[in-house]
Amino acid sequence: MSAAMQAMLNPELLRFLAPVFGAAVGSFLNVVIWRLPRDESLSRPGSHCPSCGAPIRWRDNIPILSWLMLRGRCRSCRGRISVRYPLIELLTALLCLGLFCRFGPSLSFVAYFAFAAGLLAASAIDLEHRIIPDEISLGGVGLGLAVSWIPQATVRPFDSLIAAAVGFLAIFLVITGYWLLTRREGMGLGDAKLLAAIGAFLGWRAIPFVLFAGSLAGVMGGLAMILLRKQGRFYKIPFGPFLSLGAGLWLFLLPEFKHSILVIPGFGG
Repeated sequence: MSAAMQAMLNPELLRFLAPVFGAAVGSFLNVVIWRLPRDESLSRPGSHCPSCGAPIRWRDNIPILSWLMLRGRCRSCRGRISVRYPLIELLTALLCLGLFCRFGPSLSFVAYFAFAAGLLAASAIDLEHRIIPDEISLGGVGLGLAVSWIPQATVRPFDSLIAAAVGFLAIFLVITGYWLLTRREGMGLGDAKLLAAIGAFLGWRAIPFVLFAGSLAGVMGGLAMILLRKQGRFYKIPFGPFLSLGAGLWLFLLPEFKHSILVIPGFGG
């Protein structure tokens, strides 16, 4: 490997660049979160103010910093721009840095960062619209299955396929049982598809943990939402963010993921 390439792949430099790259991805996730549930194109038109539609200049589109400099307002119409935008960019930057520190410069980092970014987008959309787009959930299943074919992958193809099926069926059976008992709709199939994607990436051993952690967090978060919004007991709680939280805890805390899928020679994994 040449000296120039070694310098470019310096772990300290990459660790510094990881949150910058993550924030840039977070800026794109904001586009996905806004446009995907509205069936709008992700590429056209370019970034624009959600209030007046004015195109956003490059200097006003710098992740996190532009929102702070403009004090959360559009330069053209002075309309408010949601705090969700810098928050998503910040969370994605932290996820990118955390996963880089966890896996190093490897295909594991690339795969699990894509996975985590998808979970973050799905969670934000579910919180606002109470839906989880198939483009994210079923796309996550396909990507998880594809990653499992990498020779050094932690989750093997058969395990990934079985985990996707188990994840889907676990919630599908809960949905069916709840309907039979109450004749009310509980969770949606979007949650089942999301857990299938989580299983495809993390394997079937992760499913019980993700369900338990997600349910525990969901109960506490649901009670808080009901109390704060003064809703009745049948208020529909978005479960996607809590499943994503459980998946994140497994990914960051469980020892199964201490080994990278494929590490660049000369660098730690």
